[in-house]
Formats: sequence, structure tokens, C-alpha cells
Amino acid sequence: MYTTIITNLENGIFTITINRPDKLNALNKTVIEELSKAIDEVYNNTKIQSAIITGAGTKAFVAGADITEFLTLDVDGGKSLAQKGQELVFTKIENAPKPIIAAVNGFALGGGCELAMACHFRLCSDNAKFGQPEVNLGLIPGYGGTQRLTQLIGKGRAIEMLLSANMIDAPTAMQYGLVNYVVPADELLNKTTSILALINTKAPLAVRACIKAANAVFDETKNGFQTEIDAFGHCFVTEDMREGTSAFLEKRKPVFKGK
Repeated sequence: MYTTIITNLENGIFTITINRPDKLNALNKTVIEELSKAIDEVYNNTKIQSAIITGAGTKAFVAGADITEFLTLDVDGGKSLAQKGQELVFTKIENAPKPIIAAVNGFALGGGCELAMACHFRLCSDNAKFGQPEVNLGLIPGYGGTQRLTQLIGKGRAIEMLLSANMIDAPTAMQYGLVNYVVPADELLNKTTSILALINTKAPLAVRACIKAANAVFDETKNGFQTEIDAFGHCFVTEDMREGTSAFLEKRKPVFKGK
């Protein structure tokens, strides 16, 4: 089905592995298109409760974009490349109704750092490195990097990273708040899976509403507080809310159905 990614569904967790280790899993047109289809699967497959995005091999999560595709582009071509990528993958990940977590196993540079940042949160291996080196090429990030990096680590640190093109290591990424956990490389997927296994026991509609409300903080077209109020109200007509509150009062574990 796919040529540049590998997918696996186990216990409700859908793992998407970008599989171009000889190219350090660099993003190209095919990877973007296949990632888009895989994210559609996350949206539409009721057996999928949550997802992980990671890279093949031990060196890189995604070490940037395939630069050879850039050389023939003009202004409109560049705009189209960025717009299409954001619509097909990055914005789609950010707005996914199910948690999509980045397990960063090595270099996350350029489009790779942007891909990790589009996910709902990030874990990384202790050998991970993050950076936005686009100014070295006379470019800037085009897949939301200037926006999400600033949201996640603050303006001063983000602008320093963007202008210097310097990489930061895993402990610094943790200190900056770019990642939630740093773990040994051989424990990365197990740790990510354990967090999602816990999340998968929670009410799916409430999980979806949390993601939507948290995203509204950074969406200038939305009032985040109103988004939260509306979502809170809608929870009261769900079967899951009745089950969750009943289970709490009856001192038993809830069985959620996503209804």
C-alpha cells in the first residue's frame, strides 16, 4: 500500500514509521502524500484510537526535506509546496480528533522538526537533535515551523533557533518544553506506547474535545474559552459522560464507547 512509510495497528495504537533510512527519512512528495493517506486512516478507521509517528533506523526521525525538489520552484511553486504540505499533513495532524504523538528517534531537522511539532506532543530518544536550519539554504520553514516553534518554546528561543540554524540536543529540548520526555533510544517506543495505552482508556469524545479546545488557544479565528464552554456542554449529552460519572460513583472502572 505504501512505499515510503510502514504502518502497524496494535491495541488501538497506529504506528506510522517513515521508512527512508538511507535518506535519513527526508520528506519528499511521495512521503507527504503517503503520510496524508495514513493520517486520513487515523481519522476514519474506528479501530484506531491514537497514533505514533516515528522514523526508521537509529539516526533520524526526519532530517529535513528533499532539497533536490526545490531547485525548479519559483514564488508560486514555493507557496504551493508549503500550502499543500500544510494542508495534506501538518495541519491535518494538529487538528486530528485522536492523539498523534511524535517519537523522535534522532535528527528532527527542518521539515522533520516541523512534523514533530505538528503532533500533539513529543517524546525523544537521548540522541535526538532538533533544528530549523532553513536559513542556511536561503529559506525559512514552510510547514508551520516559525509558528509552532514560537508557540512551544517562546519567541526569544524560537527566533534564536530560526536565525542561527543551530541544533539543540535532547536535554535542551526538554528544558525548553519542546518534548515531554527524554528516554534511552531502546525505550522510546515502549514509553510512547505506554502513554497512549493510558490515554486510550479515557473517553474518546472527551479526548477529542480536549485537543480541539487546546488548539483553539492558538487559533485567532476562535475564542478558546467559548470553544471549551461549548465542548463542555456537549459532553453532557454523551453516553460516555453518563458511563464515566456512574462508574465514578459506583467505584468501578468505566467502559467507554465513544458515543
